[in-house]
Amino acid sequence: MTRERIVEAAAGIVLDHGVAGTTNDLVRRAAAVSGSQLTHYFPDKESLMSAVIAWRAQSVMNLTVLAARGGLDTFDGIRAWVDSYLSREEVCVAGCSFGSIAGEVMKTQAATRAQFAAGFDQWEALFRAGFESMRERGELKPGAAPVAMANVLMAAFQGGMLLSQAAGDAAPLNDALNGALAYLMSLRV
Repeated sequence: MTRERIVEAAAGIVLDHGVAGTTNDLVRRAAAVSGSQLTHYFPDKESLMSAVIAWRAQSVMNLTVLAARGGLDTFDGIRAWVDSYLSREEVCVAGCSFGSIAGEVMKTQAATRAQFAAGFDQWEALFRAGFESMRERGELKPGAAPVAMANVLMAAFQGGMLLSQAAGDAAPLNDALNGALAYLMSLRV
């Protein structure tokens, strides 16, 4: 319980202040723990950031599954996932919590690259499995490649989120996701 509270508090601080702006004192106060409790669970900043990365990756996957409502193995489910972001402009303007930390941390801590790759791979696997199910049911054209389809969707999401964050407007994410969805739907039988 204490460890999870620390990780969740640190994840929020990283999102608001960046990795460099995340200090033990801020984390300790936000998590309402002592310095010894913090260092018991996380002896250094790298171990804390590793836990934050894992927490963010899992959060993104949980949100993806929840937003899809009926699952990611139908275009209605994919549309529900898209709409869950487009309906909340404040989320679009804040950027992707996992992609944002990845962009910041991978530049300075090359050792985290594998952890981010694994997080993105797990997220991509959710979409890929859905597209594979559609293909197995005969709902996609024979040449449709589930891995490529998942990559198109995730690239549109990440790029659209970054552009929306920079613009302070959800329009780029809207355009990117709707464009990706139109392309993906063109692969239907």
